[in-house]
Amino acid sequence: MLDKDSGLLSVPGIGSDKADCLASRAARCFPGVRIVHRLDRDTSGCIVMALDARTHRELSVQFQERTVGKVYEALVHGIVTGDEGLIDLPLRKDLVNAPLQVVDHVHGRPAQTGWRVLSRDAARDTTRLELLPRTGRSHQLRVHCRELGHPILGDDLYALPAVRAMAPRLCLHARSVGFTHPATGERMLVECQTPF
Repeated sequence: MLDKDSGLLSVPGIGSDKADCLASRAARCFPGVRIVHRLDRDTSGCIVMALDARTHRELSVQFQERTVGKVYEALVHGIVTGDEGLIDLPLRKDLVNAPLQVVDHVHGRPAQTGWRVLSRDAARDTTRLELLPRTGRSHQLRVHCRELGHPILGDDLYALPAVRAMAPRLCLHARSVGFTHPATGERMLVECQTPF
């Protein structure tokens, strides 16, 4: 398990200027390491990697079968009403404005995010949310928070400029990942402290 910084790619991007990433940094310390899942460049937090092909295969199956428990934390604009809920909005790529994603009830792929309020700060007009994705679509949490009416602070893709300016980074963090250890069968929970 590694704790990825905000602003660092999970895997290499296109072009030599995007070669630096968590996967290549990890490979320098652990030759043959394989990435099992990804986080957006601006999302920080827990990433699970495998040291060999067998472990990679078994962990990948857990992610595909959605037996992995993922918990995120976000700081959003505004005071969220209610204490918990489920956002169920299908998503697809915005064909005109890549890399954006859009809600599309006809052609979108199912996307569900559970949410729970952790705290509210009326003075700053923010709410801290725990986000529990049931699916893993690109930008799912960012779009779902915006559709809830509470974009994530520092979000340069889905928030208005005033909300972007409320934080120096995207306030979205993968706080924990729960999975079954491929060798022992033991249920594991890895956590990374939220930095904002």
